[in-house]
Amino acid sequence: MLWPALRVLSQGELTSDQLQHLLSILQLEQAPRIQGPGAAKSIAHRAFADSVDTRLILDLARAGESGWVLTLLFEGEPPSADAIQAHRALLVDTIEQCGLTLIEVAPAATADQVHVPPQEPIGTAEPGIGPSWDLPYDNLDQLWPHVGLRKDAPRDVKAVKLREVMRSSVWSAAPPALQRQAESFLRDA
Repeated sequence: MLWPALRVLSQGELTSDQLQHLLSILQLEQAPRIQGPGAAKSIAHRAFADSVDTRLILDLARAGESGWVLTLLFEGEPPSADAIQAHRALLVDTIEQCGLTLIEVAPAATADQVHVPPQEPIGTAEPGIGPSWDLPYDNLDQLWPHVGLRKDAPRDVKAVKLREVMRSSVWSAAPPALQRQAESFLRDA
């Protein structure tokens, strides 16, 4: 079974020549991947092994009209943190070279790699009677996985995700202990 180790989402138009340049930089075969998550949107891929013989696949997929998803997938043991960091740097550099706009890197290494959706305009009505905190936890260590982060995620990445949660209307119903921890975390960030 293939599992994602790294995903880079970008947006922008690519001419046929720019697409060929991207494929060349990443040494991708212009043939869709046929297995694993997201295979239906795949347009190019390359299979290889890392230094410890972990099977890896680097994949390029489309996301809508102008979205591009580069994914590093693995089978068996996950690639090392160094391998993921090297691919993160390569993929971010490649999309910049091709003139695409970086939307998100998951897992993010820096705050600018976190996608923050636009804030709802003030006064936008939300369905329901009022905000409710239905989550079964009341401390930050339990909150991180809920927002897609590991406990060891970089502090600035955690701060971006935490601010996003705190912007939501449900935050007002969060347990007071969690609210205090969040405020302290951001104060110390």
